[in-house]
Amino acid sequence: MSFRHALRVFVMAAAAVSAFAQDSGNNVCDQVPAIARTLTEITGFPLKHPVPCEYISKGDVNQFLKKRVKEVASPEEIRAEELTLKKFGLVPQDFDLAKSTVDLLTEQAAAFYDFDRKKLFITETTSGESQEPVLAHELSHALADQSFNLGKYTRQGRNSDDGSTARLAVMEGQATWLMTEYMARQTGTTLVGHPEMAQTMAGMSESEGGSQFPVFDNAPLYLRLSLVFPYTKGMMFQNALVEREGKEAFTEPFRRPPVSTQQILHPEKYEEAERPIEPPLPDAHLPHGYKGLVGGMMGELEHHILLEQYLGKEQERAIAPHWRGSVFELRENKKEGRVVLLYAAEWDSEEIARRYFTAYQEVLRKKWKQMKVTAETDTSVSGTGDDGRFVLERRGRVVTSMEGLAPELH
Repeated sequence: MSFRHALRVFVMAAAAVSAFAQDSGNNVCDQVPAIARTLTEITGFPLKHPVPCEYISKGDVNQFLKKRVKEVASPEEIRAEELTLKKFGLVPQDFDLAKSTVDLLTEQAAAFYDFDRKKLFITETTSGESQEPVLAHELSHALADQSFNLGKYTRQGRNSDDGSTARLAVMEGQATWLMTEYMARQTGTTLVGHPEMAQTMAGMSESEGGSQFPVFDNAPLYLRLSLVFPYTKGMMFQNALVEREGKEAFTEPFRRPPVSTQQILHPEKYEEAERPIEPPLPDAHLPHGYKGLVGGMMGELEHHILLEQYLGKEQERAIAPHWRGSVFELRENKKEGRVVLLYAAEWDSEEIARRYFTAYQEVLRKKWKQMKVTAETDTSVSGTGDDGRFVLERRGRVVTSMEGLAPELH
């Protein structure tokens, strides 16, 4: 599990409900038992023991997060992930991943459930009118934790960053759906059979911003979209399961977790148990001295973000849903101070692979300050960029890239 995923799991930052927070409220924790009873009726999850609840200041949230940084990842792991994001061009070269993540989550958190201490915390800025949605969201986590042990659930997904994001989307998406369903029932209606209501709520969460959240508004697109994804797309995933399975939809994704963000984005692929493909990495024939730094899967979600960032929403929507699988690895030669990115992405047709081959050339041009092409064919482009030589190729439905290679000797 990556540093960012681990940190977000420890702090269930209620981005879906944080827009409600305004002035300090009174006796907010007194509402916990009644709200919990309604949630047990909706989900069938029993309340096995009371959920402790207390206020926490924004300053304490920040200190809590800084402490978690040291607990969930080593400096080497944080550096490796930060380098990965920079090599793909998803964040600026001077970006500080740890600080930015802590600042962003501190700003966004209206309340959170700490499943280590089995306790619910509400920030002192939570208003009286927002108490119910905030509590419903976080109590949903508590109920799920009592039945399925969320700590264990997240740890079992550590082998894949994309898979751990999918599990996070299960937890946050379900809590957001239950929060919305709880509030709908207060007005005599329900999300069940009314998918437009769920879509409206998800759309509201995606569009939140403005002067209330300056850290969020100024964060790189990657951090913004990866933060809201578990709440928005996770909610729509949960809604699709509810429409198909009824009450079983609350237990199913814990007993049979989704394995990729693709399954969250396309619930039918979850039902069909369609797993991502792992195409082979290109062979860079690197000399002695290179060691693997970090590697894994770059999921459909990250391809949506990469394409939107560099080519816009139209291209993103035309290409990213055709993703079938991808892998990457960073290899580092510390003596030479060089990090090489090896990357392969497979698509569902040669036509889409051709489009992505062209699109990724544009990504390279835009993420680097300078790019020089020295050789080009219909299926191969090579040259130099900011961090060294690159070789981009397409073979059938697979596009591969090698970036940061040392200069060729003549």
